[in-house]
Amino acid sequence: MARTTGRSTTHLTRRLVQLYVGLTLYGASSALLVRAELGLEPWGVLHQGLAELTGISIGVVSIIIGAVVLLLWIPLRQRPGLGTVSNVFVVGLAMDGTLAVVGDLDGLGFRVPVMVLGIVLNGVATGLYIAARFGPGPRDGLMTGLHRVTGRSIRLVRTAIEVAVVVTGFLLGGSLGAGTVLYALAIGPLAQFFLRIFALPEPAGPGVTVASGEPSTPAPPAGSGPVADPASGQAILPQ
Repeated sequence: MARTTGRSTTHLTRRLVQLYVGLTLYGASSALLVRAELGLEPWGVLHQGLAELTGISIGVVSIIIGAVVLLLWIPLRQRPGLGTVSNVFVVGLAMDGTLAVVGDLDGLGFRVPVMVLGIVLNGVATGLYIAARFGPGPRDGLMTGLHRVTGRSIRLVRTAIEVAVVVTGFLLGGSLGAGTVLYALAIGPLAQFFLRIFALPEPAGPGVTVASGEPSTPAPPAGSGPVADPASGQAILPQ
């Protein structure tokens, strides 16, 4: 019994480490894309546009938008987990912290490698925090909630949200470019790859639950494709 409890504690500790390392790296990767100045991920375009409009730091804007999106979960009857709430704050703080350390970059010789590093690091971060299974990020939960309420496909709902976000962000002054296109093409395969790398085995014993209150779901076997219709407590892609 003691050994089982010890394994469960170790398993929970590892999941918590994965969660917070993943969220911190996610914020850092978004900051690198900002410094590269070659285009941001869809939500980053909106955050940057609002930051330009209001004068608030992009990390704080990310926190505010995350909190607003989380409020939209209420009519959608989504249930947040520890990872959901942590996502709102940790990503934005890590983003502003990284921007304070990494200054402006001159020349494509620096900016292109930093853009590529940011995208790959984003994939690593996604694999880490989603595999920890503490609940989806606020924006993923909005997607799955709208999917459930409207009956529309995940692909259609996600595309509609991100097109609206990108267009709004661009009109507000957010940055579109090669980085935006490369991110859109690369993040799916990268996330799938790193989800397999960082997948955690289930602890011994039946009836194990995760901190979000949802039953623990094993990671898909290697070689399987992405799940088309996730439960409300499972994330698909980052944010």
